[in-house]
Amino acid sequence: MPKTILALGAHYDDCPFGLPGTLLKAVKQHHRVVILSLIGDYTNWPPVKGREEALKQKTIDMAKERGIEMRFLNYSSMGFEATLEAKRAVAQVVADVQPDIAFMLWPKDRHPDHEATSAICHAALFQPARLLGQDQVRSPGEVYWYDNGPGHTIDFAPDTYFDVTAEWPAVTEWLGGLMAFVRNAPFDPQKDAATDTKTILARYRGLASGVKYAEAVKAVKPITQELT
Repeated sequence: MPKTILALGAHYDDCPFGLPGTLLKAVKQHHRVVILSLIGDYTNWPPVKGREEALKQKTIDMAKERGIEMRFLNYSSMGFEATLEAKRAVAQVVADVQPDIAFMLWPKDRHPDHEATSAICHAALFQPARLLGQDQVRSPGEVYWYDNGPGHTIDFAPDTYFDVTAEWPAVTEWLGGLMAFVRNAPFDPQKDAATDTKTILARYRGLASGVKYAEAVKAVKPITQELT
């Protein structure tokens, strides 16, 4: 049966970098995929000064072209913490989307935005009913942490791997297109640090799991599997 998948990140590119192949594979399998970025105000980020709204629209458009719904909240980088207000804002998205599966950032990270986002999303995903005072709001049945690459994530030990070999050309096109927009230059796969880093990481995960390219996550709660 088709499921609803919610992927949560701090910045516009966290999910397109962290688990793009997994999300594209989910779309292929006819699941509904929604991405939420907590940061929707980029006015304090120099690389897109004067193009802040264009960055959001580009992110929305590129996701839509791939069958994915992209949403933003209104926070700015370093402008939010794990407050009750922030947890309720994300819990409202959980209530609206009603995900069966959710992905959130790993909590131990070198970027404060990532750590704050992980704490906020953890509360919103597991206690949306309490946060909103609405008993009918349910938590997703499966929740996973994902990493954001060696430059950010600390001590990440995955337990679940997704083979994204078939999706890899589409992954580099998606991520590379976003990075090119930020640079305000045409996409050149030979000069794109983000796609290069992601490719190396996915190849490493693939070697660990016996495929060419893979993405890895960690279940927040242990999942019972049947022996088949």
